[in-house]
Amino acid sequence: MAPKTRIADVAAAAGVSTATVSRALSAPGVVGPETLKKVMAAVEATGYRVNAAARDLRRQRARSILVLAPNLANTFFSRIIAAIQEVAGQAGLAVQISDSRAGPEVLQSLGHDGRADGIILLDGALPPEVVRGWRLPVVQLCEWNDAYALPALGIDNAAAAGLAVTHLADLGHGAILHVAGPPENVLSRTREAGFLAAARARGVAARVLPGDFTMASGAQAARDWQAMADRPSAVFTASDECAFGFISECARMGIAVPSEVSVVGFDDVEFAGHFIPPLTTIHQPRAKLGRAAAERLVAALEEGVPLKSGHETIAPHLVVRGTTAAAG
Repeated sequence: MAPKTRIADVAAAAGVSTATVSRALSAPGVVGPETLKKVMAAVEATGYRVNAAARDLRRQRARSILVLAPNLANTFFSRIIAAIQEVAGQAGLAVQISDSRAGPEVLQSLGHDGRADGIILLDGALPPEVVRGWRLPVVQLCEWNDAYALPALGIDNAAAAGLAVTHLADLGHGAILHVAGPPENVLSRTREAGFLAAARARGVAARVLPGDFTMASGAQAARDWQAMADRPSAVFTASDECAFGFISECARMGIAVPSEVSVVGFDDVEFAGHFIPPLTTIHQPRAKLGRAAAERLVAALEEGVPLKSGHETIAPHLVVRGTTAAAG
């Protein structure tokens, strides 16, 4: 028996995306005439047959993706959500955005209230029994929780911390302070572990102060650093916001960055390149991450492509700007 023609075969023959083929077959009015012509020619050439029953079932779906994030006021999520909306829109899917800290009753209902067909989850701190009870395709993005037993996508946070240590060590800094994120957060733990491992490998003295990703915790860390008898000459913070707080407090105390202390952040948010001085930081490809997560979820919803289990990582890189300099 010849293998069944798939929608991906039609897309390849037409030279368009699978999402475009899906739109052309389900809502031809939203596709340009030339594109529609190419798709229909590819359908005929490949012998693809639309499963009418499956198509009708799809039309009864919510045709919506739900994005759950722990702090919608955090600008870190803006590019991620924009990229998700772009991919989902191309597939004719709406995107709903909600606070993942809405409370257990609200969260428990998400997989059963018909409001979404799949979920992109940016929070690794939800109760596992709630997440496993959703009965919907779920992709974890940036944060993850192994207890969920769900596919996850993000950068290699430990390797990213190693990039920061390597940069500072190459500049001659023999002691580095790490201002960590909240201890219960998987990103904090992974970045701290990567920092300590890289410091050991380079023979750099490593110190850690607690933090919580915020500017306030960065300012407090600056005061704690200033009070140290033997201050490290460089600081690596677990977030850009923490770095902003550290540098601002240094300015208030009359301490110059980077001539008196070098600072590396993490995330490369929009403001990082415009800060004074511009922040050296780990770049997270947020648009790329958002697109990748959305593409995987759309493929699962529209084509039945199984979601890959396990933790898939995208390589980060360091952006060197004006907050780091050679050790004095």
